[in-house]
Amino acid sequence: MACTYNNLFEQIADFEALHRAWGRVIRGRRAQADVLRFERDLEPNLIALQESLRLGAYATGPYRHFKVFEPKERAISALPLKDRIVQHALIEAIEPIWECRFIHDSYACRPGKGAHAGVDRAQAMLRAVQREAGCIYVLKADIAKYFPSVSHDALKRLLRRRIACAPTLRLIDDIIDSTAEPGDPLPRGIPIGSLTSQLFANIYLHELDGFVKNDLRVKRYLRYMDDFAIVDADKARLHELRREIDGFLHAHLALRLNAKTQVFPVRPGGRSLDFLGYRIWPTHRLLRRDSVGRMRKKMKRMARQYHEGQIDLDRVQRVVASWVGHAGHAQTYTLRRKVVSGQVFIPPPRKVAPLEPERRQCA
Repeated sequence: MACTYNNLFEQIADFEALHRAWGRVIRGRRAQADVLRFERDLEPNLIALQESLRLGAYATGPYRHFKVFEPKERAISALPLKDRIVQHALIEAIEPIWECRFIHDSYACRPGKGAHAGVDRAQAMLRAVQREAGCIYVLKADIAKYFPSVSHDALKRLLRRRIACAPTLRLIDDIIDSTAEPGDPLPRGIPIGSLTSQLFANIYLHELDGFVKNDLRVKRYLRYMDDFAIVDADKARLHELRREIDGFLHAHLALRLNAKTQVFPVRPGGRSLDFLGYRIWPTHRLLRRDSVGRMRKKMKRMARQYHEGQIDLDRVQRVVASWVGHAGHAQTYTLRRKVVSGQVFIPPPRKVAPLEPERRQCA
C-alpha cells in the first residue's frame, strides 16, 4: 500500500509559511504595483489570508490571461498576488512528497535540475551509446497539447495516492477546478503560468516515467516536462517503444504523442538531437538557429529602445548576460562575439534647455 501523508494543512496555513511564500513571490518584483499595495499592510494581509484558509473561506481568484511570443506563442494565465502566495506555501508542503520519488532523469522545474543539466545528460547518453555500439538512434517525442489535455479527474486521483489530508485536498481541488468550464463533465487543462501547474504536470507524467523505466526497462530515457528522448542503438526497438508509449499515454493518461515524434540517427556531420534549445552531437553542441535569430532581433530592438530612452543600460546588460550564459553551454565563442558586438547602442540624445531670448535694455 502506498504511503500517504496527513496533517499537511497546518504547514500550509502557518503564518511563517505564508511569510516565506511572500518572500519567494516578490523576488524580482518588488516595484510592481500589486506588491507595493500588499506590502503596505503586509502583516494584516497575511493574517487575513491565513484566516480565510483556516476557515475554509479561501477560493482561487480570477486569472488574468495574456500571450507571450518567445520562443513560441503561448497563452499564459496569471493569478492575483494572494493566490500566488498560497500556491507557494502549498508547494513548500507537498513538493517533497514527490521530489524523492521522481526519477533522476526528469529535469523540468525541479531543485538542482534544469535545462542545462538535461542537455549535459542527453549528450552523456549519446556518447555512451556511441562508445558501446558505434551508432546512435534517438526517439525524440513530445506530448500533443500537454497542459490543455491534463484530465482533472486523473490528476486528482494521482494526488490522492499520496495525500490523505482532507483540507489540503480541498485546497488542491479548488485550484484544479478554477479553470474548469461550468457544467463540463470531463474537465481538462492546467494553466501555463501557475506555480502548481509545474508540479502537477510532473506528477502527471511521473506515471509515464515509471512505465518507461520499470515496465519497458529503458536505460537511457530523459524528460523535460512534456519533451522526452530515448537513446539507443536499435532503431527497430525505438519504433516499438514509440508504439508502447503512445498506447500507455492514451489508455492511462488520456494523452497522445505529437505528430512530430520520430526516430532518427544522430551522427557527427549529420543530424543532431535538437533538445532544450541546443543541437547536440556526441562530440559537441551548438545553439538552435532560431535561438540565435531571436537574439539578433532582440539586440536590434533593444538598441532602438535604448536610443529612444525606453530602457536603460542595466536592462540591456542583464538580457545580454543571460543569453551569453545560455550560449556558453555550447561551442559558441565566435558566435557570441558576433552577436554581442554586432549591434551599436547609441545613448539617447540629451535634452538641451532652450536659450532664453536676450533682453535689450532701453537707453
